[in-house]
Amino acid sequence: MRLLILIFSILPILAIGQTDAPKKGDDGLRIQIFLDQKCFGPGFLDGKPGNFTLRAVYSYNRFKGRSPGAWDALLKEAEAGVETLYATAIVPSLAKEFINPKLPRKYEDVGGIKLMAYRSYLEFMAERYHTSESFLLELNGNKKAYGLKPGSPLKVPNIEPFRIESLKAGRMHKSDEKLSQHNVVIDTRNKQLFVYDPSQATIAIPGTAMVVSDDKQEPLGKMIAMFPTTPGREKFIHRGTWKVVNCVEFPVWRYDKQLLKTGKRGNQAIQVAHGPNNPVGVMWCGLSKSGIGIHGTSSPRTIGRSQSAGCYRLSNWDAARFPQYVRPGTRVIVR
Repeated sequence: MRLLILIFSILPILAIGQTDAPKKGDDGLRIQIFLDQKCFGPGFLDGKPGNFTLRAVYSYNRFKGRSPGAWDALLKEAEAGVETLYATAIVPSLAKEFINPKLPRKYEDVGGIKLMAYRSYLEFMAERYHTSESFLLELNGNKKAYGLKPGSPLKVPNIEPFRIESLKAGRMHKSDEKLSQHNVVIDTRNKQLFVYDPSQATIAIPGTAMVVSDDKQEPLGKMIAMFPTTPGREKFIHRGTWKVVNCVEFPVWRYDKQLLKTGKRGNQAIQVAHGPNNPVGVMWCGLSKSGIGIHGTSSPRTIGRSQSAGCYRLSNWDAARFPQYVRPGTRVIVR
């Protein structure tokens, strides 16, 4: 029996009333922190709402059954949920285990290195608090930010930190009775990754356009999370329906220059050690399409901007919590 799948159109995203959107500053940061806490990724927490934040607002309002541009309702929720915008974080002593200021920048030179570490304490703290090094410089000044060491205090966005120390090299996340039933949709045009729970009904939003597709697949369910992503270059995108086959923490990566250029494996490659500056980041979720996966990144600034050789990149802080939503067996639809 053929089923009609109702999918909310992504087209209205460009029509969100930006005149009602919060300006740069406290309101913008408050909304970003709130959305990040809810796993509707706004990109960097920096108080400067841009396209990623607009798309996260749109997606979260869909989740709540509201019109896409319901900024006032969202801001009220954010004010109740995020009372304090900033916190003072102390650089933990364990950070020194993850810092290597001499880490080579060329992958040809990393053979024999045991950990693809951060290059500075500033980089460590920026990723830990879901922000950019430049925003921490704005908040703290150059002298303080560049002079960080274990025990140093630092002003940061008030967000639950990404604890890289909780990850373990090679640890696998197994299939799960509920999570393996979730659906992932990757929108390669708008560079978003959506997670749906089929056990929850889709919420209809008054006044929002719907796209009806005639498909044999089961209904997606309710959207429960969204993360900004970077799809592959157009010639490497494999649209269709796949499945997650594995989820691995702190993966190693095979640096294959030919694969990156052509999409085809070469005979010569270098094994790049695990770590936050590994090109696939701190998490690898491989798909049933060989060589393609959803993973973290060593360059969070490039999420949604530069293009990969076929995979789908998330920030490391989003990739680390991805197994909360997705496990082997999850269906992945690439559009």
